Amino acid sequence: MRINGFSGMDIDSMVTSLMTASKAPLDKLTQQKQVLNWQRDSYRELNSKLFDFKNKLSTYNKSTELNTQKAVATGNNNAVKAEASANAQNIPMKVSVVSLAKQASVETGGVAPDKDIKTTSSLKEISGDTEFKKYSIIIDRGSIDTPLPKKFEFDPNTTISTVISTINSDPEANAIASFDEITGKLKISSKTFGEAANIKVEDASSGNSLLKLFGTNNSLEDKGENAEVVINGRKYNPTTNSLVVNGISLTFLNVTKLQSSYTETDGLIDQKGDIDAVEISLQTDTEKALSTIKSFIEQYNTLMSYMNTMASEERYRDYVPLTDEQKKELTDKDIELWEAKAKSGLLKNDEILKSTASSMRENITGKLSALSSLGITTGQYYENGKLYLDENKFQQAMQSNPQQLIDVFQGVGSSAGIFSKMSETINGSLDKLVNKAGTSKFSGDLNSIFKEESIMGRQLKDYNKRIDVLQLKLTNLETRYYKQFSAMETAMNKYNSQSSSLSSYFS
Repeated sequence: MRINGFSGMDIDSMVTSLMTASKAPLDKLTQQKQVLNWQRDSYRELNSKLFDFKNKLSTYNKSTELNTQKAVATGNNNAVKAEASANAQNIPMKVSVVSLAKQASVETGGVAPDKDIKTTSSLKEISGDTEFKKYSIIIDRGSIDTPLPKKFEFDPNTTISTVISTINSDPEANAIASFDEITGKLKISSKTFGEAANIKVEDASSGNSLLKLFGTNNSLEDKGENAEVVINGRKYNPTTNSLVVNGISLTFLNVTKLQSSYTETDGLIDQKGDIDAVEISLQTDTEKALSTIKSFIEQYNTLMSYMNTMASEERYRDYVPLTDEQKKELTDKDIELWEAKAKSGLLKNDEILKSTASSMRENITGKLSALSSLGITTGQYYENGKLYLDENKFQQAMQSNPQQLIDVFQGVGSSAGIFSKMSETINGSLDKLVNKAGTSKFSGDLNSIFKEESIMGRQLKDYNKRIDVLQLKLTNLETRYYKQFSAMETAMNKYNSQSSSLSSYFS
């Protein structure tokens, strides 16, 4: 604590006045650091917007987003589910389901009905044994993907739910177990369907039998079955209950009324007797594609407007960050208005901004002719690449050639579409932001922590070091000023004492 001198001088004010000029370099350095921090925050905001747009592009690039084909099923809708892909062929199909594909599945006889056994019950609660017995079982899939039988062993305190989860999570067993609390039966099925899905469950050579615990004394064995379906007279035997034909994904849910004793002539099966058959046809449905394109254009225009605004925003160089002393003299509203000016134009003519916006416009202009045929055009030159959509022209284009929309935006073969090219452009810009500002290309969080090892991160470290050095110098200088004033006070007090003593001789 410092006290003003007894001479009546305001030493604190005098020291503060003397320090004002010396603090100017520190204030300037602190202001430069603040501008850099604001600029880095602006880069993080840009990173967030680019990251969000890139994620949307990934969604837009999914085949379902621009699919204008809709499969319509008539007949027994509970038997077959149909979903058209973007390249579905407009070929009517009649589908009969003779049998569904099945898993290989075995089931035990069941725990005695007088025992109220739940999945939370332990194995010893089923057996009633008081001694410590381990229960074992062998699951043999007997297939190429699981060539060796898998042995499981459980201690008596293991619950049924743990037995089930242990079997289900084991990749070697490749099986699914379940327990019915009503019947007390343990069921074990292959994870796969079809004829190759064999399963055999038996006792292990050692240990107590888990099968016997659940009511079965012998080993159990079963074999899966392929599905049997007839489409336009041709028989198919898929190993699962799904099949893709003519670009339409078919899922088989129930059998129809085509008997397995059907007649076959010249390699084709007569489906006339199947009154339950499902008729599949295609319709053009542009609503999903239109919604996707409208969303893309809106997001694209918003991002381009933001980048163009930031790159051309006015920079007010006379408005530097306020010092703490200056803020004390202003109202909160004045501080807010001042800082709005000080933060303006921090990314004016920024190379990352300009190159990103330019590359995104090139992604569009490179496909301008094809886009125009889809009803998508750019605005005036001063609108910096803003996109417009003529919905009527778009609908007409979809009716005549829906494939062109996919070719332009999602690409075909080795030719990348607009979505992929634009995503690649943004990915490169995110890399530049990571290198310069220390942002994250995997997050759009505006509160994320910057990486220190970046160009701006290293600049801020340098500012902090220089500020620390200046602050130490100023502290030493201030201390020196106070020591000088203290010495002056001591000298003046001594002078006054001597003066009073001399005056007493002449009084």
